[in-house]
Order: sequence, then C-alpha cells, then structure tokens
Amino acid sequence: MFTTASELANLALSTAIALAAGMIGCFAVMRRMALAADPMSHIALPGIGVALILGGSPLLGALIMLVAGAVLIWAVERRTRIATEAVIGVTFSVALAVGSMITSGEELIDALFGRAGALQPWEFILGLAGSIAVVVFTLRYRNALIVSLVSPELALTSKVQVARTDLYFLLAFALTIGLGLRYLGVLLMGALLIIPAVIARRFASSLNGMFSISVATAILSTVSGTGAAAVTGRQSGPFIVMISGGLFFLSLLWRRRT
Repeated sequence: MFTTASELANLALSTAIALAAGMIGCFAVMRRMALAADPMSHIALPGIGVALILGGSPLLGALIMLVAGAVLIWAVERRTRIATEAVIGVTFSVALAVGSMITSGEELIDALFGRAGALQPWEFILGLAGSIAVVVFTLRYRNALIVSLVSPELALTSKVQVARTDLYFLLAFALTIGLGLRYLGVLLMGALLIIPAVIARRFASSLNGMFSISVATAILSTVSGTGAAAVTGRQSGPFIVMISGGLFFLSLLWRRRT
C-alpha cells in the first residue's frame, strides 16, 4: 500500500502528528475548547495566503500566523478576561475574511482540505521535532495544566505560573494545528484534535487512560485514512475524519451495550 519513500515519510509524519494531537486534544476537551479547535485552525489561512503570494512555504506561513494568533489570543484574554473560545471566535472571523481575500482557486482548496504531496527534508524534520515538542510539553506540564484547570487559586498557591502555562498550552495547541494542516487542512484539522479526545473521555478513568485511548484513536484514524486515500487516489484528510467520526459513533453504541 505504501511503496514509495514519499508515502512512507508522509505516513510516519502524519502518525507523529496524530500522537501529538491525541495528547494535546485531551486538555483541549477538558478545558472546554472542543468548539475552539476548528476556528483556531482557520487563523492559519492568512499566513498560507501571504506565503503563497511571496513564493514561500505555506507550512511556515501557517505556523507563523498560528503562533502570532495564539499569543494575541492569550494577551487579549489576560487583559480583558474574555473567555478563550470567544477571543478565538473573533480572531477566526477576521483571519478567515483576510485569508479568503488573498487566497483563491486550487490554492484555497488545498489550504481548506489539505494535500499531502512530497515532503521536503526540512519539512519532515520540522514536523517530527514539533510533534515531539508537543508530546514532551504535555507530559511535562500535565500536572500544572490539571491544577490550573481545576482551580487557578490552588495553582497559584502551588507555585504554578498559570499565565505562562496557559500561553504554553495555546502555543502547543497552535503548533499541533499547524503541523497537521498539510494532511487535513484548516477545515478538518480540528476534528483530529477533538474527536479522539472526546472518545477517550467517555471511557477513561484516569489521565493516562485518556491519553492512551485518544492517541490510539488518532493514530488508527490517521493510518487507516491514509491507507484508504492511497488506494482510492484521493486526499487523506476526509478519510481520517470520517474514520474518526465513525469510531465516535461506534463508541456510543458500545457504551449503551455495557
């Protein structure tokens, strides 16, 4: 099924990104940011458009815009105390309007739905390093994230830097979205962050269990979707999301029978 070096490289990188998405997605769900993942991914669109106009890399353009957007969202939230999802919603609307104006045709379709294509060596290294960084952050800051989520006051007494932890989380969240845009695009990437984590939350009785189920679901969806795309000659993004969504509805049936 995966016969060329390019296909194997894309499979390896998409699996690494699925691992990162499965882990960071757990905290996104616990922080009630399930509906924020999709709008957050749209913030990348202006960066992609500018990169294409300048003849640069859409991946770098998306990452720069997402990082800038994450810092802006964090700063506005800290200054105004407006809920994170509300700030993301406003930022998303503006970014989508700007991005749709400067990106058109096939380029816009690729940005919205993803297109794997051939990987440059630096893209593979960057994607792998970014995925590892997200996983390391999630494991290292898991306790701080949980304490900040349960009680900001308790976090302060426990010497947890809540503001800094929130910023790091948003940056990790944005980085994961940016890395996955190649495979799922701005319209579908949010699903890979949220659906596996939602499934995991239904069954897991501990954070480690939630990590395990979410990561397994994300990787299974990604590998299966990529395989289906290779067989049919279509893009992998829709397949990944359909398989992930199918697993969610199957989990509902399983839950009822137990």
